[in-house]
Amino acid sequence: MGRGRSEIKRIENPTQRQSTFYKRRDGLFKKARELSVLCDVDLLLLLFSASGKLYHYLSPTVPSVKELVERYEAATHTKVWTDTRQERRAELEQVGQMCGLLEKELRFMTVDDGEQYTVPSLELLEHNLEAAMHKVRREKDRKIGGEINYLENIIRGRQEERYGLCDELAHFQTLKDEEGGSSSPSNGLDLKLGFN
Repeated sequence: MGRGRSEIKRIENPTQRQSTFYKRRDGLFKKARELSVLCDVDLLLLLFSASGKLYHYLSPTVPSVKELVERYEAATHTKVWTDTRQERRAELEQVGQMCGLLEKELRFMTVDDGEQYTVPSLELLEHNLEAAMHKVRREKDRKIGGEINYLENIIRGRQEERYGLCDELAHFQTLKDEEGGSSSPSNGLDLKLGFN
């Protein structure tokens, strides 16, 4: 009697899913090894598990993954490997340009007494400073508004708590009055102060 075919869908049980992954992974690697040996092909198999762990198989005839990927790039005219040095160089140039602009702006923001400024450059400096002050004021107002909302919420919570306590006190006083009546006017005061 043969095994029935299982429906191909995601396994919901994580323990069963992991067990099936390891069994199927080993079977896949075995098939890759057989294909590599029987057909004399160069093969690279990469697997990433759900947790992000890398598993790979490289046929014995291939000296390195890099060489096989370079062959793939040459055959498909696509780039898999990127030259990280070139990317870093471009990134460093961009950061250097940004630093230069920021240093220039910083020098421009500080007025040197020995420097002779033109009226347009001083007006531009004044405009930049006013824009910066406007941003600072807007951020300060936003922060103050947030603090005010926070404190108002605390006050509202305390008031609701106070109203609840007053209702409980009135209810308790009503029950006490119904039980035996109030013998002296100081009973209410004693209850509030906690003498009872």
